[in-house]
Amino acid sequence: MLLELDSLDAGYGRKAVLSGVSFAFAGGALGLLGPNGAGKSTLLKTVLGFLPPLSGTLRVFGQPMPQAAREVRGRIGYMPENEAFIPGLNAVNFVAYMAELSGLPRAAAIERAHEVLQYVGLGEARYRNVETYSTGMKQRVKLAQAIVHDPALLLLDEPTNGMDPHGRNEMIELVADLAHAKGMSIILCSHLLPDVEQVADEIIVLGNGRVAARKFADKVAGASEAVFSVRVRGNTAEFVRLLTAHGIRTADTEGTPGLLVVLPPGTGTDAVFRCAAKAGCLVMRLEPRVERLEDLFEQALGELGHAHL
Repeated sequence: MLLELDSLDAGYGRKAVLSGVSFAFAGGALGLLGPNGAGKSTLLKTVLGFLPPLSGTLRVFGQPMPQAAREVRGRIGYMPENEAFIPGLNAVNFVAYMAELSGLPRAAAIERAHEVLQYVGLGEARYRNVETYSTGMKQRVKLAQAIVHDPALLLLDEPTNGMDPHGRNEMIELVADLAHAKGMSIILCSHLLPDVEQVADEIIVLGNGRVAARKFADKVAGASEAVFSVRVRGNTAEFVRLLTAHGIRTADTEGTPGLLVVLPPGTGTDAVFRCAAKAGCLVMRLEPRVERLEDLFEQALGELGHAHL
């Protein structure tokens, strides 16, 4: 499991921004969707060990945080929302320096810097100082430094901020390529629904520091798959284990008892009943789950008191 959060409260000083956040992330592409002020950046900084939990627990790669922060950070790539460049460095030297900080030898860091700058579309501009770049180019070099050491987990905080529509589409295509073609596990934070929908396999909606909803992306739970809300009485843990063994994905339904169950192509609801019977559970409810991401986002906005984006 890459991330495990259990009743996590986190924030700045004694002021909690996140409250009672619980979820697990095994890998793939996870979208954190929510308006500004929902706690997305705070969550990433807590995962990185910059902010210690006020209460609850957080484990990254199975290690407790922030106790294992130094070890964990070496396996994470982080693209912050704000600029954090070193004046006077061109893109190659900046990205190579970040690679060295991640443990790569100088020669390997330089070689890798050239590769990732070419990948993000800055090959011809890689010898220019970063401060001369446009906003869109700066976003690309932030992505380059985040992936230069080939991290196991990539954290992206508003990666399309300030980009024009064409540049934004290209950035999302790069992120999707990393997640789905390169096999890199990604957590994408954004307040833009289209960005999250194009990349994420699972989506968590944050509102007012809490998990407002969690759903599988439409492209994952499409026409060939079916999503159901299931409520059982009995040994739920054994029920989930048996579902997983049959290739059936599950997730908690935030705020209400029960599970989200995604049936793969060719699998009917009878598989759910068989697993329940083997687990000694009684199925109390089984109904199709149809939720629009727009509705979940509006719910998060409502919890913030309709905060401005």
